[in-house]
This record gives sequence, structure tokens and C-alpha cells, in this order.
Amino acid sequence: MSKKKLGLNTICTHVGEIKDEQFKGAVSPIYVSTSYEFDDVDLKRYPRYFNTPNQEFLAKKIAALEHTEAAMIFGSGMAAISHMFLAFLQNGDHIVVQNTLYGGTSNFIREEFHKYGIEYTFTEGYKVSDFEAAIQPNTKLIHIETPSNPLLTITDVKGVANLGRSKGIITTIDNTFASPINQNPIDLGIDIVMHSATKYLGGHSDILAGAVASTQEHMDRIWNVSKNLGGSLSDMTVWMLERSMKTLALRVKAQTKNAHKLAAFLDKHDDVAKVYYPGLKNHPEHELAKSQMKDFGAMLSFELVDDIDAMSFMKQLHLIKPSMSLAGVESTMLLPAETSHSLLTQDQRDDIGISNQLIRFSVGIETFRDLKSDINQAITKTKTTTFA
Repeated sequence: MSKKKLGLNTICTHVGEIKDEQFKGAVSPIYVSTSYEFDDVDLKRYPRYFNTPNQEFLAKKIAALEHTEAAMIFGSGMAAISHMFLAFLQNGDHIVVQNTLYGGTSNFIREEFHKYGIEYTFTEGYKVSDFEAAIQPNTKLIHIETPSNPLLTITDVKGVANLGRSKGIITTIDNTFASPINQNPIDLGIDIVMHSATKYLGGHSDILAGAVASTQEHMDRIWNVSKNLGGSLSDMTVWMLERSMKTLALRVKAQTKNAHKLAAFLDKHDDVAKVYYPGLKNHPEHELAKSQMKDFGAMLSFELVDDIDAMSFMKQLHLIKPSMSLAGVESTMLLPAETSHSLLTQDQRDDIGISNQLIRFSVGIETFRDLKSDINQAITKTKTTTFA
């Protein structure tokens, strides 16, 4: 059956599974060998070549979900994005980068690109006009992230894609926050999509991985660089990721439903100064998000009022975990200024609007009333302690 005719949950469950021809098991077998036969074979398999059976078949699932011809799995999200950049940029090239994006990506660009002679410009904002203004004669790539981490800004994906196409510039996107369940940038004209598969694709806070998906031509170019850099995954982790992705659509839809309710609750809370969630009608890019996303995702951020210490609030949480990562089935919160964007200076964080009161909220699958109750009790205890 054609993959285009399959439903979303069917793709998550069945595309990219390896049939157990020997014992007829219900799940994909794990091929942990690091050495394969080379003579009289159609494909010379080697783990560093990203083509062991588990690697090859999981890539098919990711490609099917992102509507691309091919995909690759990497050892982390940063491995995925760095390999992607280095495949299309070389000495003397220039990249335009959205100013609101994951701190690790910003740090990689600022600390590493000068070693390769790659020039870069961070945009003033995240509108299409900001990207166009930053383009230089040697610009070869435009990179965006939408919704962005951690402020949930929304960039016009189709607008950026059209801009890149009109200038002969490759466009790439970090689609981690939306996941392929809520957004498919390839359908909007973007050339290459990447994920920190540690997040929604893994979904259980026990896998470190990354993914890139695009045309076969683009993926061949990325593979040609990646085989030299060696950022492949062990097949045990690949197998775990394939298992986790079977429930991807179910998990993300449940998390997104919770996020809608929690964003509305926080938006009306007296002790919350501001909520960042594209599903709220007061979000400045709500209509744009609605036009390019299937739903608004399960990530949100909010700022507590100034007289409530954000770190003290986090310590009073009972159910929601103060935790570094995101997108697991369990709800987590963190302070971006102390974690994801801690490598940036205070001035750099101020420039992109990341205050010390900002809390990033990864919404899980728990019952809504329990999450609401946990937030309320943590705020109450923090206020009581502060004014005691």
C-alpha cells in the first residue's frame, strides 16, 4: 500500500518496521552487528555509514512522517544540525540564522563557524523581511525554527521558503517543537527539516538522537559529510526510537490537548505576567500558526510576576518535574536562563527577550486538573514563603 494512503497512526506503527522473517515476532528485530559481509551484496553495511538494518528502516519512518524522499538518524539533535550545516556551507559562505532559536544552535554557530571560515548573520527579528534584509551575496543557507525555543515565536515557513527559492538559497528548519504531527515544513516549501529526536520522536526521556529529512539528493550530500564525522547511533538506541515512534501521534495529540487547556489557565492567572503559546488568540502570530500548523503543539512558556521567585516556584512543584529536556510523556519545566540559553550572555538573552522569570513548560499526558493543581499549590507556597 502507498504510504500516502496510510493514516498517521498507521505510519507511526508500521512504516519502517523490520519484518522478523525467521521467528515471526511482532516487533522489529535488533541487528547489533558492527561488521557485515562485503562480497556479493547490494549494500555494504557499516554503522558509521548510517545504513545498518535498523538505521535504514527507521529512516523510512521519519521520511514518511515528514513527507520526504529520505532521512538519516544521528547521535543527537546537535549532531544532526551540525552535519546538516557543514554539508551545505564551506569557507567563504554565509548563513542567515533566525535570532530566536535553541541556545545550543546559536552557541555552535558563534563558537565554531569561524574555524571553518563560515560567515553568519542573526536576524533582527523573525519576519520574512528580516531574513531578506540579512541576505548577502555569499549567502548559501537560511535556517529557521518555528515554533521557536523558548519563546514560541512563529515564523512564516512558506514565506521564508519562497524567499530562499527566489534567491537560490537552501532553506532549513528545526521542527522539534512542532513535531511532524503538528507541522510538515516540506509541504510548505522548506528544503530540509531536522529534529532533536531526543524530544517528541523519542518521547520518554530515555533516548538521545537527532534526525534530518529531505530529498535523496540533499540527503546524499549530508551523508557524504556525516560518514566522515561519525555521528551515528547504536542500533539498540535506534530500535528504542523506532519503538517509541509507534505512539508518536497518540502522545503528541494528548500533550497538545493538555497544552491548550494549560495555556488558557495560565493566561488568566493573576500571578502570571505573560504566556507564550501560539494557540492563544492573543499570541501575535496566532493566525499565521493556524495557517501552517495542524495544531499548536505541547510546548509553552510563561513569565511569573516579579514578586514570585521563579527558582523557588520550581522547587515547590510536586508532580511537574524541574528537568533539562522536554517532550517526554511527563510534564517538565525549566528556566531557560539557567539551562538551554545559559551559554548566552545576559545581554544576549535580554536582546532576544529571555528574562530570568521565564519558565519553559513541556506539557505531558497527565490529567489536566492534576497539573493545574500542582501549579497553583507551587505558586501559593512560593508566595507564602516569600512574604513570611
